[in-house]
Amino acid sequence: MVRRGIRDTLAEAVDIQIAGESGSYAEVREVLRATPCDVLVLDLNLPGRGGMDVLASLREAESPIRVLIVSMFAEDQYAIRCLRAGAHGYLNKAGDPADLIHAVRAIAQGRKFVTPAVSELLVDSLASPGTEALHTTLSEREMQTLVKIASGKKLSDIAEELMLSPKTVSVYRSRLLDKLHLTNNAELTVYAIRNELV
Repeated sequence: MVRRGIRDTLAEAVDIQIAGESGSYAEVREVLRATPCDVLVLDLNLPGRGGMDVLASLREAESPIRVLIVSMFAEDQYAIRCLRAGAHGYLNKAGDPADLIHAVRAIAQGRKFVTPAVSELLVDSLASPGTEALHTTLSEREMQTLVKIASGKKLSDIAEELMLSPKTVSVYRSRLLDKLHLTNNAELTVYAIRNELV
């Protein structure tokens, strides 16, 4: 339903043509192989591997496709992280639909697009770089592991979802505990809730 809303909003703009759509990491890869496009409107939450993995693969391949992240996550938790990972813009799904059209146009023209809220976050992070939350230092896999642990998932289930070995997920968990100065899964869960990561 959300994807249909995004598609319908973009379809109203006569200068924007929708080249395709997909609902999972695998489908995104397939559509991008088969269909040329200028801008990819990408959700962070995809079945299987997430939107950050798509960003990473596009960056690694030096793809010319420009990416707009449209997510349910609040700007203060993921916007800067996505921009650092190579996104060209970030919008919250709850935002004004008109912003979606403005964002796609701006990104297609080679510019970046951020909302006033994200602009303020960027200025704050430049003004006081030492005050960023500990989780901003996490790798994408570590962040995924944190969110899944905080959602109550077992390491074996997390390994299956991320298509990793249980041993690798255990390593990510150990790194999480070390980087966040925590000692167990309960503390990880409390940290994630307090920082609105879940």
